[in-house]
Amino acid sequence: LREAGAVLLGKTNLSEWANFRDNDSISGWSGRGGQTHNPYILDRNPCGSSSGTGAAIAASLAAIGIGTETDGSIVCPSSICGLVGLKPTIGLVSRSGIIPIAASQDTAGPMTRTVTDAAILLNAIKFHDPDDAAMTGVKREWIVDYTASLQADGLRGARIGVARDYWGRNATVDVVTDAALEAMKKAGAELIDIKFPDLRKFGDAEFLVLQYEFKDGLEKYLRQRGAKYKTLDDLIKFNNDNAAREMPYFKQAILESSAKLGDLNSKEYVAAVETCRKYARELGIDKAVNDNRLDAIVAPSNAPTWMIDTVNGDCGSGYVGSSSLAAVAGYPNITVPAGFAKELPIGISFFSKAFTEATLIKLAYSFEQATKARRKPRFLPTYA
Repeated sequence: LREAGAVLLGKTNLSEWANFRDNDSISGWSGRGGQTHNPYILDRNPCGSSSGTGAAIAASLAAIGIGTETDGSIVCPSSICGLVGLKPTIGLVSRSGIIPIAASQDTAGPMTRTVTDAAILLNAIKFHDPDDAAMTGVKREWIVDYTASLQADGLRGARIGVARDYWGRNATVDVVTDAALEAMKKAGAELIDIKFPDLRKFGDAEFLVLQYEFKDGLEKYLRQRGAKYKTLDDLIKFNNDNAAREMPYFKQAILESSAKLGDLNSKEYVAAVETCRKYARELGIDKAVNDNRLDAIVAPSNAPTWMIDTVNGDCGSGYVGSSSLAAVAGYPNITVPAGFAKELPIGISFFSKAFTEATLIKLAYSFEQATKARRKPRFLPTYA
């Protein structure tokens, strides 16, 4: 970013351990930064884990921001804070220096107020790290100038799969996303209803993969940094020793269960990786795109965000999200503002096969220009 001429203004808060410390975590809260608030309504949650980036860019505290995602951590805070969020293909953007959850899913990506800004930012951060193993074998012809995709007529003639598995979960979301589909058709897109019959077959396997890779990747990171704390057990002990500051609202069940797992040679881990690849990639996105000759797939990004709740955490929020298919596959996903539920933003996501960012940006930009759905927070004095 510095080499591209950007001025770095600061670091942002994120959910504690990227929401991977406990099952009852609170998105946007960390022991270092406290609670991040949603700038549209301040007692509402900004989602996570890249909560601070979502809130800061939505509130125009900076022009552009970077989030990191394992599953939803760019897409969710972007959509819930009324932003464009682009989760790139694994191997397009360097992950060096990022505290990891999972090497198979983690990536940095743009969080911006417009698709144009996302394309410019992606150009600056794409493909330049030979030390990232995920970039091995990535062909330079797959990496293009993403600003060339900023075409207002980009939806014309596009074949877009409508992932109907994500409709019918929330009536308010359906109203907004149905209107978004109509806007796509009006702009010249052909919509094809599709289903993912294996959608629920990789959830448990994904969580297991994340736990194994979290322990492996985090301990490697700590060793490379020369940190005082070397292992996951060291971090668990630190939290216990500082429980009043670090665990006032929720505990660390995920850290504790992850610490008990073996290494990446475990048969359990290898089988889980195979399950994820099979149902998210081969029988998931790849099959849907190939069988229907699709340019992309669309799905709702989020439901209206929930109240910040230090008693119950994020549970019972009525969360609607579609990030997992692309996240587990390691494929790109871009969310764009689609409308509002009263004052709360609703986004729609476009995702597809690996290294199709240029196509997704073209579709997202065309949708953005056709709808102009985003509006800035009103900063109601009631919540000041």
